Amino acid sequence: MSQPEFRVLKLKKNEDRRIRSGHLWIYSNEIDSEKTPLKEFENGEMALLVDSADKKIGYAYVNPNTLIAARLVMRGTDGIPGKSFLKKQIKKALALRQNFYQEDCYRLIFGEADGLPGLVVDRFYEVLVVQLSTAGMERMKQQVIESLDAVLDPEAILIRNDAGSRKAEGLDSYIETAKGEVPDVARLSENGVLFDALIGKGQKTGWFYDQAMNRQRFMQYAKGRRVLDVFSYIGGWGVSAAVAGATEAFCVDASEKALDAVHHNAELNNVADKVATIQGDAFEVLKNLRAEQEKFDLIVVDPPAFIKKKKDYKAGSQAYKRINQMAIQLLNPDGFLVSCSCSHHMPRADLVKMTNQAARHLDRSMQIIEWGSQGPDHPINPVMPETEYLKAVFSRIQRV
Repeated sequence: MSQPEFRVLKLKKNEDRRIRSGHLWIYSNEIDSEKTPLKEFENGEMALLVDSADKKIGYAYVNPNTLIAARLVMRGTDGIPGKSFLKKQIKKALALRQNFYQEDCYRLIFGEADGLPGLVVDRFYEVLVVQLSTAGMERMKQQVIESLDAVLDPEAILIRNDAGSRKAEGLDSYIETAKGEVPDVARLSENGVLFDALIGKGQKTGWFYDQAMNRQRFMQYAKGRRVLDVFSYIGGWGVSAAVAGATEAFCVDASEKALDAVHHNAELNNVADKVATIQGDAFEVLKNLRAEQEKFDLIVVDPPAFIKKKKDYKAGSQAYKRINQMAIQLLNPDGFLVSCSCSHHMPRADLVKMTNQAARHLDRSMQIIEWGSQGPDHPINPVMPETEYLKAVFSRIQRV
């Protein structure tokens, strides 16, 4: 079979340096638009990337309508980025996870960090949930499905292409079954705790595997303590705390469906008598709990990204400060606070600064015990800071 022809995408002089260092994104202003006009490329088209001297770098897919105009998929030109390449990348990603996880429950593919930009795959034993967030990866959808099937032979594959980021790529939003019969929920095991994740109608892929190791550490704090899980979703922190021996665990979330799942997951682990839920806006719930003079020994604050874009930093950082201050007001003396952020634009040092300011405003001192980050199923590309986003700060809050 003859190798397909790819149009050339050429970089300006010296604009190959970042790509050769390991980065995968090519910005529109880095492209030699006189020799290879972006407007001539189709959305998602695969191209041969070359430097200003026409030296081949590899294959990248193109989106002529976005700031990130291309993403490098394959370095070198020994082969093409087809099924054979995809299977190789999936096997490499699988091998990494098998070093750390006894159960087949983890993020199997983490986009750029696994060399497959625009692709996320979460594994729930024999069920895979796939997200394709870019036009280039959308074009490769069938090859992705066939490659996953060839490597893992799962019972079911669900495509969750309903993320808001697809709109910027000029893509439609949809959910579809790619293989088998996809259940409404998918079972997973994390740190010895069982959960049924809402893979079809829940947030993102239905679960947040990135916090698994932080929840493992959290369980070490929980025994004998009264716990509050703020922005609980389906109970990842709260139910885990109850299993670890918390006297009580209260889960706060705005979604009734999510809190129904909390109760289900508590029953699944025989801790229903220890787990309670409170529905409502987290800020309002914490305000009401303070008015009711409720106190807790261990609180985790794990909000959605308050800073989705750089321009949101000021408002978002104040939101982090406010929610952590409200949590501190509910802590018993010498209580423990776990403050999290999944905002890439909120550096860990800034999260610490905001949380410490909140503590000092209340005449409390913050004593950092340990740091948390994303787990090994969310590896980090060292030259792509965008792949490092999750922070968890474990601290003891003391009265002065």
